[in-house]
Amino acid sequence: MLTQKEKEIRAKKAVEILKERYPDSSCALQYEGDPWRLLVMGRLSAQCTDARVNIVCRELFRRFPDAKSMAQAPIGEIEKLVFSCGVYKVKAQNIKDFSAIICERFEGRVPDTMEALLTLPGVGRKIANLILGDIYGKPAIVADTHCIRISGRLGLCESKTPEKVEKALVALVAPEEQSDFCHRLVWFGREICDARKPKCADCPLVGDCEYVRGAEAEKK
Repeated sequence: MLTQKEKEIRAKKAVEILKERYPDSSCALQYEGDPWRLLVMGRLSAQCTDARVNIVCRELFRRFPDAKSMAQAPIGEIEKLVFSCGVYKVKAQNIKDFSAIICERFEGRVPDTMEALLTLPGVGRKIANLILGDIYGKPAIVADTHCIRISGRLGLCESKTPEKVEKALVALVAPEEQSDFCHRLVWFGREICDARKPKCADCPLVGDCEYVRGAEAEKK
């Protein structure tokens, strides 16, 4: 297990390497700068690929382009449109309900605090941090599957619990780098650090990888 100082050094190195490799750290969800659309897409992305969400939301947002129209939409129509995202009944109800709450309680504006965002149906810390980082430019760690996997492989966090990974990385990554770093972890996870077949030979972080060291130790 690494010391906190060793983790800080390793995290800083990872931030710089990934920044150089992925200078464009944009979110994979195509929300066109609209906070409410990112909230909807974030909810639909649970247990679903970003690519699928992007496809589904073209028609979803054509039919219901804002929080007011979504809040008034027949639940059956929403369910049909988001069916392919999985868990469609719950997701459809969530996006209809939080759209109504945003209109009624927050005057049509997606809230900008963790506390307020967590009052919205279906919104957990991962989605809330996505909104805080991408929309409001606040320090935010989005502890998704890529973030959790790669943080563990780099020895930055021993836990696989999202909130514990978030807390660990908040202490290791500079506030101004946190949101972009998480987006870069997604791109890196897809290109190199795959869950089942990581391309270790092509990895710029392989020298700091506990996953590789563990595999080498098993061979000896």
